[in-house]
Amino acid sequence: MSKEFKFEIKVYYEDTDAGGIVYYSNYLNFLERARTEMIEMVGLSNKQLLEENKTLIIVKSCNIEYISSAKLEDKITIYSSIESFSKASFVIIQNIKKDNALIVKAKLKLVTVNQEGRPIKIPSVLEKKLSIN
Repeated sequence: MSKEFKFEIKVYYEDTDAGGIVYYSNYLNFLERARTEMIEMVGLSNKQLLEENKTLIIVKSCNIEYISSAKLEDKITIYSSIESFSKASFVIIQNIKKDNALIVKAKLKLVTVNQEGRPIKIPSVLEKKLSIN
């Protein structure tokens, strides 16, 4: 099991459609931002992983379920936790809540790759910091 990371954001006009509802693909942007912040919360950064470990993190697959909508100026919270690690990949569960109600749930498989796009072992520093101590 892993730590749970929390990231809060506000829905801006640019995130919505003409009716003021969050456009479905923008939830993927919210999830990406939350993963970036999760890495920073443990004292790392994507830039640092690239420069020091020659590692990029890419999305291999994404399963997302839209339960209800967020609207303009809503405050939403993304909860992220690692479900499992393998040699070169990990599975992350990300849930988006509005007023403590689940509105989106997603399960993604992320792969660590080198600059040529070939899978490589997850840097131990990353796995250690994302795991429960």
